[in-house]
Amino acid sequence: MHELPEDLLREATSRLGILALVWAALFAIGIVMNDVVAPLLDLQMRDLIPWGRQADVVALLSISASFLLCWYTRRLSSCPRRALDLALVYEVFLALGIGIANQWEPHRLLAGRLSWLCVLILTFPMIVPNTPRKTLVASLLAASMDPIGLLVAHWRGLEIPALTLIVWNYLPNYVCALIAVIPSKIMLRMGRHVQRARELGSYRLVHLIGRGGMGEVWHATHRMLARPAAIKLIKPELLGTRNANETSAVIQRFQREADAASCLQSPHTIHLYDFGETRAGTFYFAMELLEGLDLETLVRDYGPLPPARVVHLLRQACHSLGEAHEYGLIHRDVKPANIFICHLGREYDFVKVLDFGLVKYDRDESILDTMKGGNDLTTGTPAYMAPEMASGDAVDGRADLYALGCVAYWLLTGEMVFTAESPLKMLIQHIQAVPIPPSIRSGRPLPQGLERIVLRCLEKDPAQRFQSADELRDALDALDLDERWDVAQAKRWWGEHVSVPVRQRVSSGTAVAAVG
Repeated sequence: MHELPEDLLREATSRLGILALVWAALFAIGIVMNDVVAPLLDLQMRDLIPWGRQADVVALLSISASFLLCWYTRRLSSCPRRALDLALVYEVFLALGIGIANQWEPHRLLAGRLSWLCVLILTFPMIVPNTPRKTLVASLLAASMDPIGLLVAHWRGLEIPALTLIVWNYLPNYVCALIAVIPSKIMLRMGRHVQRARELGSYRLVHLIGRGGMGEVWHATHRMLARPAAIKLIKPELLGTRNANETSAVIQRFQREADAASCLQSPHTIHLYDFGETRAGTFYFAMELLEGLDLETLVRDYGPLPPARVVHLLRQACHSLGEAHEYGLIHRDVKPANIFICHLGREYDFVKVLDFGLVKYDRDESILDTMKGGNDLTTGTPAYMAPEMASGDAVDGRADLYALGCVAYWLLTGEMVFTAESPLKMLIQHIQAVPIPPSIRSGRPLPQGLERIVLRCLEKDPAQRFQSADELRDALDALDLDERWDVAQAKRWWGEHVSVPVRQRVSSGTAVAAVG
């Protein structure tokens, strides 16, 4: 099974659990038909299904095995190859139960009647793939369970049909066993094609982290270096272009922006390792794989943050934005989901700003036009958009500082600056409405200096805001807070709240931030 990628093996394991429940239901239906329905119809049992009530014991054992396998696959999700090998044992055991039930009344054996084993043998490798050799062995064993059922009937002292009738009747079982190898080979061939398709330069895609409006994010590994990475795939059909020329222009723009973003050296900016375009026309970015969670998830799961911690996080974000603005790069999509806090080496609450320079809007189109009819207000751009961007005017780095003020508001209050019934109405509020001070919105006292900083970031006129990220950081440094958020506090918080392996917690957060 080494030809199948890990994520496809996990999907097959999940399907195995569902398949086990289906067969459990079929055996349960058989019991109901023979023990409940047949007496009500006043028919002899042998006139319905060749299944005696003693065979109910076999059916109950098969049902128990099915439930046990379903439970086992859920617990064994981290080792799918072992689960799929176990599936072959389950297939043979299930076939044994069907064979015994089929032959409980062997005189009902009629030439030309296909056994239920044919259904099992043909469908099993399509749903739960394995190597052709293992599939063939398991299928041949499963096909032999009808004859074994006859042998059990013979041991019970019942008369069994002539050998020629047995051979003629169960030849289709063995034909199906040979045919079952075909889907197994097809699945493995597809797996090899998927593996080759997932080779992006020096990176190999391992498993999907998440999907978003512009593409997908994958956990990847470098083929020569022991370094994991996050690969963001941007598919041309998701770029909103109408023809090949527009697609080419957009790809060129992504290449220019990726080239510029790769020059950023701030430790608080996510590192871009590589970028390129696949033969299928899919543009990709290879970035560092982070361990932690984004600020949207942080507040949603743990509530508003203490002011000292908010200042600690904002300072680091300013470091990233300040360098980018010096290079002429404007983020244009600063929001809690795009700011990640990490456990990086011995550092805790280490900020990484994501998706730098990769999300831009055409200047000749008002954002008001693009937001009509949209409904996503929870993490989308409208909730954190500067007034000049919302109205379609030219923007500079001060638009990012406005968005960072919105992020600070979210961290302090657990709420967005403005709420509205539609993205359009929210954008209008960003253009016109005066924000409620965060201390009033949250109902708890906040340092006056910090509140003034946040409200200054939220000024409608860019000239009234901080004029640079460095100026904002200096203002944060000058705050006279009762306490500071230090390394010891950060380490204590992570130890109390993020006790599970962090990498397992990161994936979904990374996906939301990187794809969104």
